[in-house]
Amino acid sequence: MIADGWKEKTFSASHNYDIGVIFIRFPMRRRTRFRPCIDLHDGKVKQIVGGSFNSSSDELMTNFTSDLDPSWFAGKYAEDELTGGHVIKLGPGNDEAARSALQAYPHGMQIGGGITEENAETWLSAGASHVIATSFLFDSEAHFKEQRLAALLAETGRERLVIDLSCRKTENGWVVAMNRWQTMTDLYLTHETLDQLAPSCDEFLIHAADVEGKCEGIDESLVELLGQWGKIPVTYAGGASCLEDLKRVDEISEGLVDLTIGSALDIFGGNGVSYSDCVIFNQLPDSH
Repeated sequence: MIADGWKEKTFSASHNYDIGVIFIRFPMRRRTRFRPCIDLHDGKVKQIVGGSFNSSSDELMTNFTSDLDPSWFAGKYAEDELTGGHVIKLGPGNDEAARSALQAYPHGMQIGGGITEENAETWLSAGASHVIATSFLFDSEAHFKEQRLAALLAETGRERLVIDLSCRKTENGWVVAMNRWQTMTDLYLTHETLDQLAPSCDEFLIHAADVEGKCEGIDESLVELLGQWGKIPVTYAGGASCLEDLKRVDEISEGLVDLTIGSALDIFGGNGVSYSDCVIFNQLPDSH
């Protein structure tokens, strides 16, 4: 029996007989996966245009609001064996809804939004597989603070921490944004930054805030940057509008970047992507 990742080839010395069999290893190429999400705002599952966040909720551009409980979505993800998804609390008033989702899919989803060293263990005990660190890693003047990361890491351990490096594009590159993507920090999203932070986390989550929720296509140059690095798992979110975007992320990143699809998904009121097609996509085998 030939193990996975191996192929058999027979070499002949003449047309009359074989002189032996050797096995050549062809490493399996990882393939991009669809990662599910649940975005919560005012206790409801919503899809919001990321760039519209500011201090006034009246000015939010909302693509979708569900009457279904967050547990319905989490239960669906669990039933379809979708792993590595995330629950994001967009502002206050979402704790009860978040717990509902985590209880429906214990240890199956990550959680982000207001995570600190004080509450990280509480959310892990509530059923989150990982906590996602964002604004807590920066001070009030948007400076990255290594000591805050160290304090959080002491509570969670590397294997249960995701670092969110969601960003906005500037003339000088991608800059990590905090406070629901409204405040630009002093941290640039580069290969060097990823190298420095990778030993402290299990994964990275990166929203392209400028295209988040617009369903106008992914930021291909950002996906390419992430794929060229590709040392630990990375999930990209922002702009996905069709199933072809899953295939495009796989192509650009050589399978090293996963994709979250939000507003375009039919279960979130979109008409660009069928949720069932995403489930089928994840079931396809890796390739050589």
